[in-house]
Amino acid sequence: MKTIKGPAIFLAQFMGDEAPFNSLDTIADYMAGLGYKGIQLPSWDGRVIDLQKAAESQTYCDELKGKLKDKGLEITELSTHLQGQLIASHPAYNTMYDAFAPAAVHGDEPARRQWAEQQLRWGAKASQNLGLKSHVGFSGALAWPFLYPWPQRPSGLIETAFKELATRWKPILDYYDECGVDYCYELHPGEDLFDGSTFEMFVDYLGGHSRACINYDPSHFVLQHLDYLAFIDLYHDRIKAFHVKDAEFNPSGKQGVYSGYAGWANRAGRFRSLGDGQVDFKGIFSKLSQYDYDSWAVLEWECCVKSSEQGAAEGAPFIQSHIIQVATRAFDDFAATGADEAVNRRVLGI
Repeated sequence: MKTIKGPAIFLAQFMGDEAPFNSLDTIADYMAGLGYKGIQLPSWDGRVIDLQKAAESQTYCDELKGKLKDKGLEITELSTHLQGQLIASHPAYNTMYDAFAPAAVHGDEPARRQWAEQQLRWGAKASQNLGLKSHVGFSGALAWPFLYPWPQRPSGLIETAFKELATRWKPILDYYDECGVDYCYELHPGEDLFDGSTFEMFVDYLGGHSRACINYDPSHFVLQHLDYLAFIDLYHDRIKAFHVKDAEFNPSGKQGVYSGYAGWANRAGRFRSLGDGQVDFKGIFSKLSQYDYDSWAVLEWECCVKSSEQGAAEGAPFIQSHIIQVATRAFDDFAATGADEAVNRRVLGI
């Protein structure tokens, strides 16, 4: 077994216009001061990384890693969540998704998708230049508006959507393979990949592509009432990244899974800071350790109650306390008999 690395933190939800959250130098110092050892970088934010430059310049990547190493930090993964979303977008969401891309491609879905594909390719090459083995992001969605089967879906609609999704992702994943990097999809409502069944369907249409992996985030499974511990048993060989995020689901006489369109603070299902929700992190860290997950445990902070500053400060010791220093010998070695084959045969009476 192997020991999980951490604690680490995803910077996306912390970036802002005021110090120390407005530059990589200052936010890195801030997070290192809280005890984090790794940071996950949102590749769309030019304040933390120039993605194109990272893809084209080994020198830039070496200097970036060196600067962070001096602060006691490593880059865990690059994130292309926003760009990945644009690989597949149903027209119902096009206006909202324009916000994820430059103004030059707004209102032009094919051009926007081409821009996103280039971003993802830069993400693969930048990850390779940074010495990273995993990359995290979203899949995008064509079928999501048809999640609930009413009105009745036309026969074959979902199959057509997933076939198209796989067709769009296949050349991107092939390039990630060339770069030696896994693309880890965060299984997330709003994406076509939101649970184990949809991930399996996607991988089947990809012919089992080895670079289609999972960014495991139990918070999204709590809100779906999915068994997130059994999920690890089923898909541990594809889990190559880990978002440590808490959540709670408190149904009432008025709300269930869909939460009546309520805002986050008033939803039956909502994300919480670490330790404030219902996720069994002891079980998760135990199972991931059992299955030799040896990459990073990365806090993704999202909470509608607690401040981001408090969430970050509490997150590092929370993760550290859950990391298991895995056993290097059996606990009952003291009673070992040192038996050989002849002794074994005598014990068995054969």
